[in-house]
This record gives sequence, C-alpha cells and structure tokens, in this order.
Amino acid sequence: MALMPKRVKHRKSQRGRIKGSATRGNTVVFGDYGIQSLEPGWIKATTIEAGRIAAQQYVRGEGKLYIRVFPDKSVTSTPLETRMGKGKGEPDFWAAVVKPGTVLYELGGVTEQQAKVCFARLASKLPVKVRFVERRTF
Repeated sequence: MALMPKRVKHRKSQRGRIKGSATRGNTVVFGDYGIQSLEPGWIKATTIEAGRIAAQQYVRGEGKLYIRVFPDKSVTSTPLETRMGKGKGEPDFWAAVVKPGTVLYELGGVTEQQAKVCFARLASKLPVKVRFVERRTF
C-alpha cells in the first residue's frame, strides 16, 4: 500500500510553485550517507516505495535505511472525456514536494562503497537529479 497521510486539513490542494532551496532537512542526520536532490519536483508515493524496496533488497538487513520525505500533497485529476466545469477531480496520487537540497534517503551501518552502489540503483528510480552526500562531523 502506498504512503499517504491518515488525515489532511484540506482534501484538495492547489498546485503551487516550488521556489527556493531547502533550509530544513538538507543535512544527513540519522545515517552516515545520503542522497540529496539537486532540482525541485514532486516525488510520488509509489516512487518513494519503489526506492525503499530497491535499497532494502541491496542492503539485505546489513544497514539501516531512513526515508526523509513523506508524500503529503494530494494531486488531483479530472477523468478523461469529462466536460468543463463540474468542479475539481478526485485525488489521483500523493506526492512529496522536494526542493533543491532536500535529503531524500539516508543509509547507516554500511561502507561508503556499498552506500554509493545502493544509491546509484535508487537514483535511477527518482524523477529528480540527486547527489551523494556524507554526514558532516564538526
């Protein structure tokens, strides 16, 4: 089953415009390595789930995977061959709004080489360009 919120304040949201870069959620916090988005976009709940499955199949219980994005935006569409009017359509899918700099996934308990291979597999499933980042130590 795809990710979706239990309840929302407004059932149907407007499209909006993604501007600026992420000021929150832009550093690796939980794991040792992560992938960070380089461009804005929406990531569907099914895409997030597909990335989780691909990463966990590669890691095989060796490390811990953290998903840092959650699909909380409903995207609606009206059915085909419907005339103008009759209001807004029903929610079609749920998406996570991603700004440049947002950390999408993190891995902990694996080597750097394993993390790079795992994230390369995961990046091929994502609709935005990403880069490999490490946890910063101060």
